[in-house]
Amino acid sequence: MLHAQGDYRQTREAFTWAVPERYNIGTDVCDRWADGSGRLALIVDGEDAPAKHYTFDQLKLWSDRLALALRARGIARGDRVGILLPQSLETALAHLAAYKLGAIAVPLFTLFGTEALQYRLSNSGARALVTQAEGLDKIAQIRPSLPDLGCVLDIDAQAGEASFWSAIESQDGQRFIPEDTAADDPALIIYTSGTTGKPKGALHAHRALLGHLPGVEISHNFFPDRATLMWTPADWAWIGGLLDVLMPSWHHGVAVLARRFAKFDAAVAWQLMARHRVSHTFLPPTALKMLRTLQDPGRCGRLSLVSVASGGESLGPQLIEWGRKALGVTINEFYGQTECNMIVSSCAALFEPRVGAMGRPVPGHEVRIIDETGAPQPPGVEGHIAVRRPDPVMFLQYWQNPQATARAFIGDWLVTGDRGVCDADGYLWFKGRGDDVITSAGYRIGPGPIEDCLLGHPAVRMAAVIGVPDPARTEIVKACIVLNEGYSGDAALVAELQDHVRSKAAAHEYPRLIEFMDSLPMTTTGKVQRGLLRAMHQPKRPVM
Repeated sequence: MLHAQGDYRQTREAFTWAVPERYNIGTDVCDRWADGSGRLALIVDGEDAPAKHYTFDQLKLWSDRLALALRARGIARGDRVGILLPQSLETALAHLAAYKLGAIAVPLFTLFGTEALQYRLSNSGARALVTQAEGLDKIAQIRPSLPDLGCVLDIDAQAGEASFWSAIESQDGQRFIPEDTAADDPALIIYTSGTTGKPKGALHAHRALLGHLPGVEISHNFFPDRATLMWTPADWAWIGGLLDVLMPSWHHGVAVLARRFAKFDAAVAWQLMARHRVSHTFLPPTALKMLRTLQDPGRCGRLSLVSVASGGESLGPQLIEWGRKALGVTINEFYGQTECNMIVSSCAALFEPRVGAMGRPVPGHEVRIIDETGAPQPPGVEGHIAVRRPDPVMFLQYWQNPQATARAFIGDWLVTGDRGVCDADGYLWFKGRGDDVITSAGYRIGPGPIEDCLLGHPAVRMAAVIGVPDPARTEIVKACIVLNEGYSGDAALVAELQDHVRSKAAAHEYPRLIEFMDSLPMTTTGKVQRGLLRAMHQPKRPVM
């Protein structure tokens, strides 16, 4: 656990990693707290029903039985287990069971469409999937293309071979011994946004959770100090919800609140935090901006917040000041990416944040600004934001993609794809993306899969996707489209193309703006010049 050792410099110098040779996420975050004391682990808030409370003892019992049920269905160490669920008890159990079984969890966002799911399940070679009725409808459309997927468990099924809870009950009385995993053994694949081509699967080891801890602890002013309940609206399918909130909280024995939002509602979120007396929360910038729009938040209840952390973009002075007045805390900003997360952070308890800066390198991580050769740059000189390996939080590799893994490094430096500047006091300042990834409402969205999806529509001859500025979402997705002959770029086609992306790619990736063009700007080698398209964009009212 990270402790303050005087000032920032002293704390950083005093820090040392303590990563054991043998380590398993599941036994760490669950089994060691399941001591018969009835310690609270999870509160699941029901929209129209009373909240349900679950203990670590229950989580251990059910996850052990689920692991046995998966093993009985042929799932073994190293096999991939897809988890297509929102925040829920069953999501947590599926993760715990996969880790304790030595399998590799593949979290999947419930808003993914059929093409996005087919690629991830096929590329990972998933042999099992845990989902619900809504997910089963999508899987049914692509099941013939997934020959490896032999086991599907449905949390909504009441009985039968595919029933999640029947599978758990069938192992009543059986004893489970978790696999003895090494800290470097693979535990998790999270797919990243694709700028060109398909998304890449970032493969993480069990040690990745331990690597996250210093960043989580410093971003929450030395978590778990005064922590009683943690919550985030970020989905557990993303690294921010899973390894910034759920697993670190349980590592420290702190309870987590789960609530599925079909669509984020600021008033409901405020009421939720007030009703459950949430002490710590990770709120993406867009959620904070929406909370700020509440006219009379006091009517939604009184908050008990001790710490708020946020990441994904700079919040700015007005939002920071609003947080101090309305939330009663100084919001700590942090920075990271799927491949190497929580590596830079502010910490109001340790040093005065600089508004607009991402923060300083988290103790334990060497983060520098480098040039194209890997040479560290002096203060004030812009370059690549990079992290030196080895680092416990750093991914192992891109799944089945050694070429992409090699391209991610310059020597021993993992290049994040972002550009920045470091000032004379060690604060890091974000300057822009080094690629075409779009940041929208806290999601990092790659244009490549959306373009591929659009090209699958018979009306589309060429497509280029860019991000354009938006005051609420940071950016929104815009598609620039050249049509095939015989099609007219009217409002009906706009709606049809948006629905096409929602159903095939992902609901959060659909283009809110569509512009039909006669041609797209291209390089002499035939590459679309997205930079020129961004420069050509004229803000207009989004097509909803």
